[in-house]
Amino acid sequence: MTVRLTLVSPATSEALREFRFDDDSPLDPAGTARAEAAAGTLAPAAATYTSPSLRCRRTAQALGLTAAEPLAALAACNMGRWRGQTLEAVAGTEKEAVALWLSDPTAAPHDGESLQDVRNRVAAWLDTLDSRTGHIIAVAEPDVIRAALIHTLSAPDQAFWRLDVRPLTATELSGRDRRWNLRSGHTL
Repeated sequence: MTVRLTLVSPATSEALREFRFDDDSPLDPAGTARAEAAAGTLAPAAATYTSPSLRCRRTAQALGLTAAEPLAALAACNMGRWRGQTLEAVAGTEKEAVALWLSDPTAAPHDGESLQDVRNRVAAWLDTLDSRTGHIIAVAEPDVIRAALIHTLSAPDQAFWRLDVRPLTATELSGRDRRWNLRSGHTL
């Protein structure tokens, strides 16, 4: 049995444009307009999911995926006390902690999740799809998509920062028996 998974990154939000750790802000007007313009471009799916964040839920709605089920497994990395702050601001006050977080996937100096925790959580969700067939769409945070790609490619956790997930793009995975193949992202 083969499942095809389309991972869609959310449209732009103020937090995304400001390089701010997500604070559950909504899409910006341009992001909403782009997502609405892309409605109907995705192939029909047997199931649709979304990260629980407001920007992912709103992106799913704008794309016409009104029945998308929010899944905790697709939540963005819990950034603890850094939530809502810009990377620049945090680096200004916690330079060593940011350097550690960027270099060690097991580190969580912000008192949230480590990137390795996110990868493990996303990998566990991908493994549950083994028994599924057909097409599944998930609107997910960029870090969730990065984690899925690292798992798919059996890449080291350090590769996380080498993957660029642009707003409102689709990345396709197909797989069975816990073996995934990647089709690189494309703009919706």
